[in-house]
Order: sequence, then C-alpha cells, then structure tokens
Amino acid sequence: MPLFSALTPSQSASIADAIVKRRFKRGEMVVEQGKKTDALFIILTGRARVTSADSRGREVILATLQPGDYIGEMSLIDDEPHSATVRTEIQTDVLMLNRAAFSRCLPENSSMAYNVMRGLVQRLRHADRKIESLALMDVYGRVARSLIEFAVDDGLGNLKIRDKISRQDLAKMVGASREMVSRVMKDLEERGFVHTQADGSMLVKERLSSLT
Repeated sequence: MPLFSALTPSQSASIADAIVKRRFKRGEMVVEQGKKTDALFIILTGRARVTSADSRGREVILATLQPGDYIGEMSLIDDEPHSATVRTEIQTDVLMLNRAAFSRCLPENSSMAYNVMRGLVQRLRHADRKIESLALMDVYGRVARSLIEFAVDDGLGNLKIRDKISRQDLAKMVGASREMVSRVMKDLEERGFVHTQADGSMLVKERLSSLT
C-alpha cells in the first residue's frame, strides 16, 4: 500500500498488528458526511465514490477512490465530522486502522506522516482544480476536464476510460443538469473528441484538452 511503502519491517509489523480487514458490499456506506467513525480506511480492492449533499438532497460527486486511496484521515487529525460521504461502487475490501493506532503511528513513523501529508496536498490540489473549473469554465470545459482526469493510457497509445460513466454521474461531477451533459457528450462524440465502445469504455482524444 502506498501509505505504508516507506516503513521499515519493524514499523510495518507494528501497524499490521493494529489493522483490521473489512469487506463492504456494493452501495454500502463507508463514512457519512457530518458523522464520525474514528478510523482510517485504506482501500485494498474495489472502488468508492466521494459525494457531498446539501439539505435539499442535491448531490455532487467529488472524487472516485481506487485501491491504495484512504478515507477519514482529516477527521482523525482535527477530530471533526466527515466533510463528505463515501459509498462503495462495487464490492470493496478495506484495511481499518483505529484512532488510537493512527495517533500512535504518526509520531513514531515520519514516513507515514509524510505520506498522509502528501495525500492531503493532492486532495487540496484536486479541490483547487474543481473550484477553478466551476468558476471559470463552461460546461464543455468542465466535462472535458472530468473525462481527461478519468482517462488512462491503455498501453497502445490511446487514452481510455475503462469504467462506464453515466450521464447522471457526470452531471453530478461538473455541476450541470443531466440533459445539458447529454447534449455536450453527443456533440463531443459527433466531433470525434470521444468514442464510446461496445463494452461501455470510452476512447478519449488528446485534443479534448483544447476545450479546457
């Protein structure tokens, strides 16, 4: 796991003694916005979605978490409730480290503390990009940026989004209506920026970045 990659064998053994493995079913909540869980969750396998909702039930998707990502470190550091809800998209296995063990590990393991700090900085940068896109970009730009962020090199020189993204989910990511996002996606496909394949995956042309 990246969070523990720089630990010595003795440090790894100490943390391993405090870790508990847990399995979450598809759609199950890992942490809930506004509540505390007093544990750090590290994704071992599977995928989870980070969302935030207002009092009217309107929801925005903030991020998608993959194996190696972790959840709950901010609440453990400042003892405040979770700022977002994390729910699994598929069956997901996690490693759990309770508050006492986490608090003990950070002062004893500077490499782990550094990795946690690095993760927080990455999330802050992601949040900055999100704020920038919402404030300065039109829907085309926001959709294009989201697609590029999801795309990875498939090893054949193509940018590919392997997991199917629904129009509704994409709308929640970019802060627009589903109808507007559907129109944008149809236009992007007609102009050759993206191509949806039979299996639901999507090829993304690098020139899509010109819209951001």
